[in-house]
Amino acid sequence: MTNNKFIPILIAFAMLSVFQLKAQLTLEADLRARFEYRHGFNNLFPDNADPAAFVTQRSRLNLGYKNEMLRLYISVQDVSTWGDTRQLQIGDDNSSFGLFQAWGRLYLDENWSVKAGRQAISYDDQRIFGEVDWTMQGRFHDAALLKYEKDDWKADLGFAFSQEGQSNEGSGFFIQGFFTYKAMQYAHVKKTWEKSSISFLALNTGFQKFTGIDNDQPDGTFYRHTAGSHFTFPIDKIKFNGNVYYQFGKANANTDLAGYLLALEANYKPGKTLFGLGFELISGTDQAGESKNKSFFPLYGTNHKFNGFMDYFYVGNHANNVGLNDLYAKVVFATGEKNSLLVKGHYFVANAAFANDEDSYLGTELDLVFNQQLMKYAKLNVGYSHMFASESMSLIKGGRPHDNTNNWAWVQLIIKPELFKTDFLKK
Repeated sequence: MTNNKFIPILIAFAMLSVFQLKAQLTLEADLRARFEYRHGFNNLFPDNADPAAFVTQRSRLNLGYKNEMLRLYISVQDVSTWGDTRQLQIGDDNSSFGLFQAWGRLYLDENWSVKAGRQAISYDDQRIFGEVDWTMQGRFHDAALLKYEKDDWKADLGFAFSQEGQSNEGSGFFIQGFFTYKAMQYAHVKKTWEKSSISFLALNTGFQKFTGIDNDQPDGTFYRHTAGSHFTFPIDKIKFNGNVYYQFGKANANTDLAGYLLALEANYKPGKTLFGLGFELISGTDQAGESKNKSFFPLYGTNHKFNGFMDYFYVGNHANNVGLNDLYAKVVFATGEKNSLLVKGHYFVANAAFANDEDSYLGTELDLVFNQQLMKYAKLNVGYSHMFASESMSLIKGGRPHDNTNNWAWVQLIIKPELFKTDFLKK
């Protein structure tokens, strides 16, 4: 696939900047390369296997336009692995180039606006909705939003309806996996004070139901509902933030759902060092079976941010499982004027019961991340994580051995310069 089809878009943006003087046009780049050494990342390391090592790269170009009544944004990207295309090959066969975002926002008046198109949706601490910027590809939604902003209030109403293509008959949706929805509606309302905030989310996601001998005939839609709140507040010098969410409706076409997520974190920063302590309780379903599915899943959040950086839980895995109780502590040291070191430890316990009364303790994870700001538009991150897994971890990881070394190391370079900017807003 070539990039020539985006040339008319660039020309259109340039014309807008000429004919609408009170306007702004920006062009930004987001280039990042990450080396990873995986020896038990995302899953327990098996016997008689070699570790994995590779470099992935995101090459993203962001184009934005705005005036008093309009915002336009287009983001294209290529996500690839170093070496995935052989030398002197005329084309790129890895299908790595694509459209990440393309949306427009129309301001109806000073408070109301409509935003429609392919877009990243992110709220609060990104527990339920997040851009997932850690992944090179990121997460987007094809959706329309009605937005309201006034003083310290913000409110969004979101709507989405997904199809694979344009058809004359039927509306079956066959793209499955990773909670890919057929339809979505939500409301998010946030109130902010000087040092505190609270938000409420009501999310309805509909998924294609199938019947037939091979379970491949579209037959209606089943719905999962998520409702809850995110809050932040200080007590003296300690800053608290937390989440309370409940899921109900259907876990699948035939099973009722009743799950919850409770979380609270406290952070204290007396000087240049930050100390944090928190817990998260995510409900699960007993392995012996229950009448309802009680496994909460955080759906479209930036799940890599939570429950350990090694992604053993809720990053493409651990759905409809025994849940998780995560007790963690962290320290962020300012090791220099432009660098810092994060040290974070997690203690993992199953929320629901294992079969045969197995021990609920799953393991302990240690995460280390060093951040170095190289210059205004470039930074370097270095990370190391180690999972000390228990025997019970094998019960939710396909029976893989728990006593092999499970670690992960990575180095990432991020370069995000502003390449071009015209500003005609000044009189």
